[in-house]
Amino acid sequence: MTTSPEPAGPDPFAAARLGPVTVPNRFVKAATFEGMARDNLVTDRLVDFHRAMAAGGVGTTTLAYCAVSWDGRGAPNEIVMRPEAAEGLGRLVDAVHDEGAAASIQLGHAGPVGAAVGGGGLAPSRVFAAQGLRFTRPAGVDDLTRIIGDFRAAARLAVDTGFDVIELHFGHGYLVSAFLSPRLNRRDDQWGGSLENRARLARRIASEVREEVGDRCAVIAKMNMADGVPGGLWLDESVEVARLLEADGALDALELTGGSSFENPMFLFRGDAPIREMAEMFPGPLKWGFKLLGGRYLKTYPFEEAYFLPYARQFRAAVDLPLILLGGITRLDTVTAALADGFDFVAMGRALLREPDLIGRWRRGDTHDSLCVHCNICMPTIYRGTHCVLVPPDQRPGHRIHAV
Repeated sequence: MTTSPEPAGPDPFAAARLGPVTVPNRFVKAATFEGMARDNLVTDRLVDFHRAMAAGGVGTTTLAYCAVSWDGRGAPNEIVMRPEAAEGLGRLVDAVHDEGAAASIQLGHAGPVGAAVGGGGLAPSRVFAAQGLRFTRPAGVDDLTRIIGDFRAAARLAVDTGFDVIELHFGHGYLVSAFLSPRLNRRDDQWGGSLENRARLARRIASEVREEVGDRCAVIAKMNMADGVPGGLWLDESVEVARLLEADGALDALELTGGSSFENPMFLFRGDAPIREMAEMFPGPLKWGFKLLGGRYLKTYPFEEAYFLPYARQFRAAVDLPLILLGGITRLDTVTAALADGFDFVAMGRALLREPDLIGRWRRGDTHDSLCVHCNICMPTIYRGTHCVLVPPDQRPGHRIHAV
């Protein structure tokens, strides 16, 4: 008896449509906060970082993380979307385009994650934010109206400076993610309670952004499938949110993620928890406190190739919206299998920090796995320029520009 060959998916190296734009291939450099901004603006080093990613072969590279307002920052030196940022954003887009890739920008409001940077830690409800040793401030209706407008204005700036893709950050415990979470959203008004109410902010932002940019660029959202904490958002509800977003018709794709920078970041990363290295970022007694208690925040999850795939398949079965698979992709055969499984693009982060030219290497026929060892020591580097510690300094993206 003969067996039929497994169905082949699209060529990962061929050009593909993403909403109204064509991108060079199906590989996306995932948004990984670069820590290379100064005065909340683009720097030469940041431009060089994304130029290197584009030159290395990705079809789309994502600038992360860009706050739509000053109180939307999750770290002190994130880019804040405002007129003064236009010149640098345009330079970055031009550099990426010169290398033949598409430029994506991640827009978000950090919400409770911003409690440690003086942004007030805006959230759906009053909860304790351990990062800032303070309680969050519940968002009023005026706050939400302003923030929706801030997303729209940020999207206008992004498309005016030439970005091909806008990625709306609806995950990781940030503001929209917190509103989706039954654990963090304890409201009893139109923004809380039922799933439809908790999804209202995500839907309004997506629709307003689409109305603003029209077909001038693609609009996607990065959304949690699961928060990784008891009582948080999980598949039974996140799949329904995806259906609602699809029905609204504002998005061109969903990038599927999980975990929470507010409560459980290692659910996203998997692999080793860099507690000792993270502790070195803190001064004095806080350093020793994190070494002793950091395991409660940075839990350990074994690394598995494409660890979000079982969750993501639930979405592939439920919606027709194009889907971007994320989560520990380090092998070319995993990419081709995912595309054959019905996913439209793959997003990669740590593997490209380790080897910015990984996609080019694969395309040239060297299909060995990524050299990433999932140590996650790149996590503590984000405040001084995100990089893989196994890459020599003179070989890191951005190394030619020493002044940040």
